[in-house]
Amino acid sequence: MSSWGCPHEIKGLCAKVKNLVCDPGMKGCELAGRYVFFGSEDKNKRLREKQAQATGQKPSK
Repeated sequence: MSSWGCPHEIKGLCAKVKNLVCDPGMKGCELAGRYVFFGSEDKNKRLREKQAQATGQKPSK
């Protein structure tokens, strides 16, 4: 088994997003809009918007 570690996480805080508690996919996170997060449609909103633009559709709400 392997795991992934964020280079911006330092002692549980995100150095990229104002030293807030690290929450992968939160607004400002480099993962936001790139990956699907299970159980959190709020985090998946940007990815869905990008997918809709790529296919020429309006984003669903």
